[in-house]
Amino acid sequence: MHHPFSDIPEFASLDANRGIIRIPNEQDVPFTPRVRALVDTAEFQRLRHISQLGLATQIYPGANHTRFEHALGVFNNAIRYVWQLGRDPRFCAVIDHHRAEVLLVSSLLHDLGHWPFCHPIEDLSLPNLPPHEAYAAEYLRPERELAQVLKSEWNIEADEVLDVLVAKTDSPELRLMRSILSGPIDIDKMDYLERDSLHCGVPYGRHFDKSRLIQSLVLNESGDGLAITQKGKTAAELMVFARYVMFSEVYWHHAVRSATSMFARSFFELHNQFDLGTLFESSETETIRLLRQQATGTDSQQLVEGVFGPKRQLYKRSGEYSHYQQNDLYELLAGRPYDFLVRCSRRLTEELNRRRIVNRKLSSVDILIDAPPPHREVEFKVPIYFPKDGVYRLLSDVSPVIESLAKRQFDDYVKRVRIFASPDIRHQLLDSPEFESALREAAETTAP
Repeated sequence: MHHPFSDIPEFASLDANRGIIRIPNEQDVPFTPRVRALVDTAEFQRLRHISQLGLATQIYPGANHTRFEHALGVFNNAIRYVWQLGRDPRFCAVIDHHRAEVLLVSSLLHDLGHWPFCHPIEDLSLPNLPPHEAYAAEYLRPERELAQVLKSEWNIEADEVLDVLVAKTDSPELRLMRSILSGPIDIDKMDYLERDSLHCGVPYGRHFDKSRLIQSLVLNESGDGLAITQKGKTAAELMVFARYVMFSEVYWHHAVRSATSMFARSFFELHNQFDLGTLFESSETETIRLLRQQATGTDSQQLVEGVFGPKRQLYKRSGEYSHYQQNDLYELLAGRPYDFLVRCSRRLTEELNRRRIVNRKLSSVDILIDAPPPHREVEFKVPIYFPKDGVYRLLSDVSPVIESLAKRQFDDYVKRVRIFASPDIRHQLLDSPEFESALREAAETTAP
């Protein structure tokens, strides 16, 4: 049977096993001349200099893979998704040849707007800071090489890609394309779980059946999003659980969060010294250099040098709170804006100084509060199609594994409130019977 997208060069290249670029783990990504033309632009090449996991490399030495590698992996997943979905007449009725190519290009460029340490900076909610997806517009301006290559090599307008990455208009086909790129079982998640797991040297993100999941892809009941057939149910359960464990053991590992908290607080204190537009076009190495330069002689120097200096000196946990560990303190601090956490930590250091709990005067950055941000991770509302009955049911309704996680979003379990302190005062705080009462007082008296 003739496949409706078989004449798209990237599918033909894959079938012929020629014109490929290889990425870990033994993935052959179609690399046609027009893909190469996009990848070779300065706008895309900058992703070589932005690490995928940022500060996780402080704890997982192998986690130095880049957004460049990840983008190629997501593009490879897009090809597999579109090939599978192309067998579905409902998909082909919505996504024609041109839209399929727009989706492929959007997958390759989905992280185009990322800057170094993008996610921790976004969590600061600084005024007038656009989300990284919106920042992609900067690199797709008409005069940029990337937009010109899109037009000349793909016959695609930059605005078509931007509308997939950052919703400006609405239609069933655009909702479907966005669902493939960013949804419960999207091509982005499918790549980063496996790739992050591989480079961190842990097995957790690789223990789900990727091929089985892709083979089970269908459209949802309304035709504007993804669903899976019953045969993909177990693979979907394992993917959800893989993500849960990766958040628990990697992304929200206590030492990763310590390094992230140190970076975040230093950037919060120093960001007014930078032209953020210029800074965000810099490489990660240059960003670190500029941050160290601006921190010199300020209280933030101990934070920046502890993470990026010649000797690593991460802050230590002095308290940890969750739904099942002192829930009252967790509720006081979880989901609060970052500037509230900063004001609360400053008030806490003042209170500790007043009570003389530590044998030296604390600076305003000796203690950091790390807490789940106000925004939540995407929920796993995955429709399962049961062909015999002709009905769709949510995965959480038919899976004891997902139903258990869905009672409370897994954010509430893996994203804990933690208090990090300068290493020399940690034990004094742990040994003090007054520390938690001072923390509670600081949280309760800090204005929202």
